[in-house]
Amino acid sequence: MKFLKFLITGVFFGIVLTKGQVISWYRIQEMFLFDSFHMYGVIGSAVALGIIVIQLIKRRELKSINGEKINIPDKDNKIISSLIGGIIFGLGWSFTGACPGPIFILIGNGMYIFIVVLISALVGTFTYGILKSRLPH
Repeated sequence: MKFLKFLITGVFFGIVLTKGQVISWYRIQEMFLFDSFHMYGVIGSAVALGIIVIQLIKRRELKSINGEKINIPDKDNKIISSLIGGIIFGLGWSFTGACPGPIFILIGNGMYIFIVVLISALVGTFTYGILKSRLPH
């Protein structure tokens, strides 16, 4: 029962992304070929909403559900590491047709081949954890 709210939120999120065609390989291909604005609109809306929410949290000093202060540290502006990370992320996204969030939704929609993508993402994350101290940050 403790995690029911997270399960409900995840199912709702999955339905929204499925109905919005955000998990569609065709829509992702359109984005990478610059053939459609659909995915750029979705991503741009998410970025705009994120900026607004972060500013509200910072300016109003909002607290978490548990009453704890939400601390959002300022980011260092490291262009090279951001470019390298973005290129790796984008290549993985374009090769698989899915970014990390929708992997679970795709599996839930019966596209079981994405279990391979999920395992690959976990191996990549594990590898990053091992190599983190040797990478430019």
